Amino acid sequence: HVQLVESGGGSVQAGGSLTLSCSASTPVACMGWFRQVPGKDPQEVALMNTEGHRRYSPSVEGRFTISRGSADNTLVLEMTSLTPEDSATYYCAADGDRYQCYWQSVTKYKILAQGTQVTVS
Repeated sequence: HVQLVESGGGSVQAGGSLTLSCSASTPVACMGWFRQVPGKDPQEVALMNTEGHRRYSPSVEGRFTISRGSADNTLVLEMTSLTPEDSATYYCAADGDRYQCYWQSVTKYKILAQGTQVTVS
């Protein structure tokens, strides 16, 4: 089965930038990120499928950029103009159903990485 390993995250001042990376053990149709703050529902951040289609949450569009490697098993999220409201645990997630995955929320994907903390102060 597909395994995900993510890296990046950390602490940054408001207005700064961070990059998150996620590596899958095999290529997978859809990969994306969601974030969660304790006590709140998870929020989809961005998604990209192997056809190159991207989707962003309105709260991050224009500030975050999602991209995938040529082998379709890596995912990168470049985050700029960060605000304290972006602070959360970020999870890389994946789904292999190429016909359905783009039409589902990343928060529903079953293949998850371990999560990485992003703190903006």
